[in-house]
Amino acid sequence: MEHVDTLILGAGAAGLFCAGSIIEADKGKPKQRVMVIDHARAPGEKIRISGGGRSNFTNLAAQRDRFLSQNPRFCASALAGFTPQDFVALVDAAGIAWHEKTLGQLFCDDSARQIIDMLLHRMRGAELWLETSVQGVSAAEGGYLVGTSRGQVRAKNLVIATGGRSIPKMGATGLGYDIARQFGLQLIEPRAGLVPLTFAEQDLDLCRPLAGVSVEAVVSHGQGRSATRFRDGLLFTHRGLSGPAILQISSFWKPGEEISVDLAPDLDLAAALRDQRGQAGKQGVATALGRHLPSRLADAIAEEMGLKAARLADQPNTSLTKLADRVNRWRLRPVGSEGWRTAEVTLGGVDTRDLNARDMQARNQPGLYFIGEVVDVTGWLGGYNFQWAWASAHAAAKAIAAA
Repeated sequence: MEHVDTLILGAGAAGLFCAGSIIEADKGKPKQRVMVIDHARAPGEKIRISGGGRSNFTNLAAQRDRFLSQNPRFCASALAGFTPQDFVALVDAAGIAWHEKTLGQLFCDDSARQIIDMLLHRMRGAELWLETSVQGVSAAEGGYLVGTSRGQVRAKNLVIATGGRSIPKMGATGLGYDIARQFGLQLIEPRAGLVPLTFAEQDLDLCRPLAGVSVEAVVSHGQGRSATRFRDGLLFTHRGLSGPAILQISSFWKPGEEISVDLAPDLDLAAALRDQRGQAGKQGVATALGRHLPSRLADAIAEEMGLKAARLADQPNTSLTKLADRVNRWRLRPVGSEGWRTAEVTLGGVDTRDLNARDMQARNQPGLYFIGEVVDVTGWLGGYNFQWAWASAHAAAKAIAAA
């Protein structure tokens, strides 16, 4: 039997960072024995594929209002304790070149593997057991007993960093949820987040022929002042809609609800079409619409509205208003999403009411910690979920090292 001070289940972003933070805090003190276990063949696989292989490793705007949770205030303490600037300092110290894209998103200039290498270097002194499955967890005197495919491990502290159910082809499981239930913690029902949305046949009649067409759009959910809106790219697919704006809104949308799409933001299309009618009325409606939208999309909407062969001069204001509403206020009701297969994150998870916000420790189970995606804290698209992984892992590591 192996005896360790801290056993971390999960060698993803949160697990690797937690191990490194404990080792870093131990400098100048008697060192803890720290072990990380994962059933995967390689560590940090989600990091490796993130950001198109360049890892969108944080977002400079990572404040609590960019995260979804049943308790929106829960993440504030951890996020304040470890900021995007703190992680950037580590990246700079490791000599990793990076750049900022839109909306505060930070990416490696070269490769996401640089972030993984940095995390592994930082946790030197900890043990990493890969291709090791967890076969059971139980409370034991002075800590926890974990059965694995390589034998039993006894640990004073047990950190659950197993992630959620998103991207099962990379080995995602519900292990963390099972452990939470075993020790009496509640769960907020997990569901797929940051995921493409799918539609019924009447909407797919438009989407399928446009598969591959992209446009900047504003996608909204809800009504009035309480509505949530994202302006970003929208992509038509064979199954419905994708792209950053759709992925963002998918985390707010629930089955049965509508979304609204403005395919021409900042443009009063009805007024623009009236102006064009006065200046070049002989042009076709589809041609006029094509001045503001990709031509394939303009043709498809004109045909859908029965105006494919119509001249702009022949359209009364009411017709142009109706056409503009279809572009600026396209309302549609998704029938579902593409689910766990393509979801980038998991919504829901371990109920934050059962965790201490300062250190991520279970309130009813000393020495048991939950960090990262397994917790009911989910960020927007664009590096927020990595920042939650770093911040929650840091909070747990700080408490473990100080104990």
